[in-house]
Amino acid sequence: MATATRRRATAGAATTVSRRRPPSPRGPRPRARRPPLAETVAVEAPTAPPEHGGGAPEHAEHGHDAHTTTTGISNEKLGMWVFLASDCLLFGGLIATFLLYKQRLSEFAGFEGVEINDLGADIFDIPFTSVSSFVLLMSSLTMVLALSALHRGDHRRTRIWLLTTASLGALFISGQVYEFTAFYREGLGYTTNIFSSAFFTLTGFHGVHVTIGIIMLMSLFVLSLRGRLPERNAERVEIVGLYWHFVDIVWVVIFAVVYLIP
Repeated sequence: MATATRRRATAGAATTVSRRRPPSPRGPRPRARRPPLAETVAVEAPTAPPEHGGGAPEHAEHGHDAHTTTTGISNEKLGMWVFLASDCLLFGGLIATFLLYKQRLSEFAGFEGVEINDLGADIFDIPFTSVSSFVLLMSSLTMVLALSALHRGDHRRTRIWLLTTASLGALFISGQVYEFTAFYREGLGYTTNIFSSAFFTLTGFHGVHVTIGIIMLMSLFVLSLRGRLPERNAERVEIVGLYWHFVDIVWVVIFAVVYLIP
């Protein structure tokens, strides 16, 4: 009886052991395979946005090159230099013509009893013209101040100096008109003789240039009032400044030849 009981217990234990799952093998798990270095994808850092309001750099550079010459000077400024060079030739011809006819002062009509050597001093009011010339030269200084203020971003002072420059130019033209009127009252007109024709042509042609410069200055003044003259577009003021300085230099030569040289 005891032997049968032990057999049943042994059989039950064997059955229990046989029903258990085999223990899982323990040990290090296999690591995941890393991709080779050559297969890694490089991620580039995002590039910074272009400056000055966006736009492709290539397009911006192309647009800049389209408005400049190979020397780096803009087409507008180069055009102004070419114009001033041609104007130098024109004024040179007018001054040479005046000097040629100045040697024939004896042909003046209506000035009997006046010596040839004193004729220029009696006709021209040199002190008055000297003051007028000084006014025009001072306008070159105010033009420089206007450009300097624009480079600093001071638009208020830019407008002040532009308006001052135009006002000084207008004052010079007023003095020239007064002088011409006085000459006509004394009998010296455009058709009086060849010398008077050369004089009025030379000084009048310069006066037209000054008037054009005043119009250009006032246009810059209006653009500044409307906020369309930023400091990055200072080249417009530079171009007008080139023209204005040229007009002033030409007048220095005219004043010396016409009024000072006997």
